[in-house]
Amino acid sequence: MNPLLVALLIVIFDQLSKYYISHSLGLGMSIPVVPNIFHITYILNAGAAFGIFANQRLLFIVIALLILGGVGYFYRKIPSTYNLFRFGLGLMAGGAVGNLIDRIATGYVIDFFDFRIWPIFNIADIAIVCGVTMMIVTILFMKKKDEA
Repeated sequence: MNPLLVALLIVIFDQLSKYYISHSLGLGMSIPVVPNIFHITYILNAGAAFGIFANQRLLFIVIALLILGGVGYFYRKIPSTYNLFRFGLGLMAGGAVGNLIDRIATGYVIDFFDFRIWPIFNIADIAIVCGVTMMIVTILFMKKKDEA
């Protein structure tokens, strides 16, 4: 699948989910899906993962733009046979854009997946983690694939 299309789909799904949550729940409201295990909880996060670097809006915008610039630069250098890596790039870029939109527009990110034992997160965060994981897996096994 084309990484640009993957990124676009992630951005659309992420932004629609954030819109729905922010217009359906009151800030701080939590709905148990599986009580004490998984809830939908509407929060605003002005920081990064675990709320670190709170209120560093400009820093997060610059980091996201650097990541997107790196994706644009390195994409052409990635062999077309590394489909998992390219898919991962699309996921990472889509997640970065999804959260970047929020940070530019409001200075915070809407988070809502709440597993109670982990900080609350959103679809863009899932896409970033999955995308980076796919790229790491590809890098770890790239040399072996090239040798074969």
